[in-house]
Amino acid sequence: MRLAILLLLLPLPLFAADSGHGKQLFLQCAACHGDHGQGSETAPPLAGVIGRKAGSTEDFRYSPAMKRSGITWDEASLQAFIVSPQAKLKGTRMPFDGMGNEADAADVVAFLKELPN
Repeated sequence: MRLAILLLLLPLPLFAADSGHGKQLFLQCAACHGDHGQGSETAPPLAGVIGRKAGSTEDFRYSPAMKRSGITWDEASLQAFIVSPQAKLKGTRMPFDGMGNEADAADVVAFLKELPN
């Protein structure tokens, strides 16, 4: 019984994220970020985003909030942003309300990790 309670309290999922499902979910993002995460006039590239400083891509005009955020994207920060962009970074210009579902966001992050830089 104690083990079951402890497992419920763990913040991390006990299963691996599904990049195939993330690829399907990414179709929502692809409208702006491009189907391979290469970016567009309306959104920055997401290929190679993990480990990149937020607001640092040369060819995109970021919001002041994004530029001064100090975020270096890792899996956790990216997942939180995908779940709720405005909650993670108030003032972002990204016109997306968020996925709201942690598991779906984790799947999208798993897909983004597989994109070639």
